[in-house]
Amino acid sequence: MKKTGFRKSVAALTVAGAIALPNMAAAAEQTFLTIGTAGVTGIYYAVGGGICRLVNKGRRDHGIKCSVESTGGSVYNLKSIRAGELEMGTVQSDWQYHAYNGSSVFEDNGPDKDLRSIFSLYPDTVIVAARKDTGIEQLEDLKDKTVNLGNPGSGTRATADVLVDALGWSKDDFGLVTELKSAEQSAALCDGNIDAFLMVAGNPVANVLEAATTCDINLIPVTGENVDKLVASKSYYGSVAIPGGLYRGVENEVPTYGLAATFVTSAKIPEATVYQMVKAVFENFETFKKMHPSFAVLEKEKMVSQGLTAPMHPGALRYYKEAGLIK
Repeated sequence: MKKTGFRKSVAALTVAGAIALPNMAAAAEQTFLTIGTAGVTGIYYAVGGGICRLVNKGRRDHGIKCSVESTGGSVYNLKSIRAGELEMGTVQSDWQYHAYNGSSVFEDNGPDKDLRSIFSLYPDTVIVAARKDTGIEQLEDLKDKTVNLGNPGSGTRATADVLVDALGWSKDDFGLVTELKSAEQSAALCDGNIDAFLMVAGNPVANVLEAATTCDINLIPVTGENVDKLVASKSYYGSVAIPGGLYRGVENEVPTYGLAATFVTSAKIPEATVYQMVKAVFENFETFKKMHPSFAVLEKEKMVSQGLTAPMHPGALRYYKEAGLIK
């Protein structure tokens, strides 16, 4: 997958004639950047698309051209930002924490002290969806079943591994663990190729909507003593509930736990670039909130204060102070 990288465009030196010089100057001032998201059916992709749409509207004024890239998810995005292969990314707050501190799956890489927060988004919830005819109604019923835990490199997979460990299980407790991408799991569930899938996402999410529309499903409560201990032990987790009525056949709220979806970058990205990105979103906030149902709950004050482990990027901080969101 080709990465665009943060760069200044270079005008061709062979262009002849003085009439071409103004266009060359304009091209030289353009900044290209890429936001890493996740699968194209997920909300992270919608986040990246929404941000880029608002940023690109002001391209003539600030010279920033924003593009979205579908990726493996949070862990992939964080590693790619560190490597300079992505400029920004949507990531779960738990993996932002681990990347900045060099813990968990980032232990071998060490702390990424260049990681910077921009803002947080909506709540991400741990969702376990099962086909009704499997008889799966609680976590314990997942044993000996075929369960998709997500593709390696995704925040979903990393969070699933943490949950499995907290339950005192291993992969051997399942009949089979699959590693499908989020875009593939709904069809696999309804076709009978898997019995259940776990994902971390805001609600409503297209993957679960698709599954609920195609076949009869249950959403499984993610609760119990071991889950309670896990949530209590991590500052980035919290107990939440998936509202009833969002998905066909799921009328009652489903208790689970969750975290925050966040938007991050590197300290190496210029202050002016991040400032313009944040300004584009926050000064078109009502438009942004209408771009996906999950965005409707967004509040500016919470976006700049909750779920952020890495230090705030100076460009974001500058805008928030100007807007009176941070003193």
